[in-house]
Amino acid sequence: MRVLGIETSCDETAASVVALEGDAAPKILSNIVLSQIEEHAAFGGVVPEIAARAHVEALDGIVEAALADAGVALADLDAIAATAGPGLVGGLIVGLMTAKAMAAAAGKPLIAVNHLEGHALTARLTDGLEFPYLLLLVSGGHTQILAVRGVGDYQRWATTIDDALGEAFDKTAKMLGLPYPGGPNVEKAALSGNASRFAFPRPMKGSAQPDFSFSGLKTAVRQAATAIEPLSDQDVADICASFQAAVADALADRVSRALERFRETFPGRGNPALVVAGGVAANRTVKATLERLCTDAGFSFVAPPLKLCTDNAAMIAWAGIERLREGVAQENGFDFVPRSRWPLDSVSAPMVGSGRRGAKA
Repeated sequence: MRVLGIETSCDETAASVVALEGDAAPKILSNIVLSQIEEHAAFGGVVPEIAARAHVEALDGIVEAALADAGVALADLDAIAATAGPGLVGGLIVGLMTAKAMAAAAGKPLIAVNHLEGHALTARLTDGLEFPYLLLLVSGGHTQILAVRGVGDYQRWATTIDDALGEAFDKTAKMLGLPYPGGPNVEKAALSGNASRFAFPRPMKGSAQPDFSFSGLKTAVRQAATAIEPLSDQDVADICASFQAAVADALADRVSRALERFRETFPGRGNPALVVAGGVAANRTVKATLERLCTDAGFSFVAPPLKLCTDNAAMIAWAGIERLREGVAQENGFDFVPRSRWPLDSVSAPMVGSGRRGAKA
């Protein structure tokens, strides 16, 4: 089974071919990712129109490179999978329409993939993890805890009521004059900082409500920075370290509750696992805090390699394979309309926070 995956939901143009043969472990035959960081750096964030145009210019070449690296032709594929949401609608249109054209021309099935499902199933591609398991998805657009019970079977246990965590990192970096993308640069600055200098709040810590909130923490950072302007390099480092410590503590509190709930919900699951995916999973302070939490709680800690935690097409191709072999592929792939918002768990009520029409995912 060989599937081409296409990912264009935000600011990475990506294509990948993943293969699965019999009982053997899956193989990533190619995984090409073109970042648009340089195009958006001057604006301190992703500009949707620029992102969509960049996808149009790059996608054909990226797909050709992915097929060439994998040593396969279009006719050799069993299906084409493309991200159909959630994300920036301009980019989604580019990727999904390209996939539709290729699938129609080659007579191949088209699988419309939920971007979040790609993240949710990556641990099965990299670690062969069995269902069920707990997923913490922390990225620029999403902060959620989900029970992953099977292909197409997800329960959202928590989400953010305002900013996603990656968004909070990016906005903190911008306030402090650090380059885009914010996450890696905040972490770099924090290495030389004093994490106890600023007593930033731990949002939602101790709350019976299971969700996340980062807007207040972001406001506290702005107030602290404004109070001591002009900022020295050490001031910036201390703010970053204190911010990062607050984030790690808040995540640990929220996740610890989810670990307890998982044991209660799936009492027969031996060796339970927490999977952490998304760009923020690369943060060493966050990762170390969650690893300790899992060790103390008797959970395995699983974090796919960084290149498969951030947006990529291998996870989309793998989600396509998972759906094909389970017989739950989108039957109306050619009729599927891109969705800027597409909850992975459609049962949960949308969360409405400050200035939000509803949950991002």
